[in-house]
Amino acid sequence: MLSLLVRFVLGPLVRLLYRPRVEGVENVPEHGPVLIAANHRAALDTGVITFTTPRKVRFLGKAEYFTGKGLKGRFIAKSLDALGYVPVERGNAQAGLAALEAGRKVLDDGGVFAIYPEGTRSLDGRLHRGHTGVAALALSTGAKVVPVALFGTEGIQPNGARIPRLAKIRVQFGAPLDFSRYEGQDASSAIRRSVTDEIMYAILELSGQEYVDTYHKRPDEKSA
Repeated sequence: MLSLLVRFVLGPLVRLLYRPRVEGVENVPEHGPVLIAANHRAALDTGVITFTTPRKVRFLGKAEYFTGKGLKGRFIAKSLDALGYVPVERGNAQAGLAALEAGRKVLDDGGVFAIYPEGTRSLDGRLHRGHTGVAALALSTGAKVVPVALFGTEGIQPNGARIPRLAKIRVQFGAPLDFSRYEGQDASSAIRRSVTDEIMYAILELSGQEYVDTYHKRPDEKSA
């Protein structure tokens, strides 16, 4: 019921309020595993992708959000599941592997999984070097990769704003990328790096952002 509510009630309501300009949505394959690789401008990017993609999209979510007790905890867990979140443990040495395994399961089941290759949202508006997890997923599952560029989402909830604001939003889906030529080579770090760079270049062409060939530090790493 919650999935139906999100898809047929909440989704249309959000689109009516924000009227996002969506381009290239026909580039999302109707069937089979699809890996959406997007730039990351704001905390609400996940919601924007959810409500503009024609298929149900799965994302990573902190496992602790799914373990609340009582009626409230169960409601939150079911709501997150309806929104497409997949629970995964974070903050430990195995977190990266757990995240990849969660994404791999979605793709192996023929679903759509979304990832932000930069690893965190951009605080300076530039596009930063991508982590190779996106390539590992694409190569190990054979999923088509659809690059996505988000525009204006940082205006929905600027730093310090508690309530989302109306903002002009644009979402551009690029042509799907096929890496089947590298079948069986997913263990090669050089291949993973090459595939990741190709994906990031596709996002760059769509977004027009300035590119920085260094990883973006997470906010909690600024003082480190």
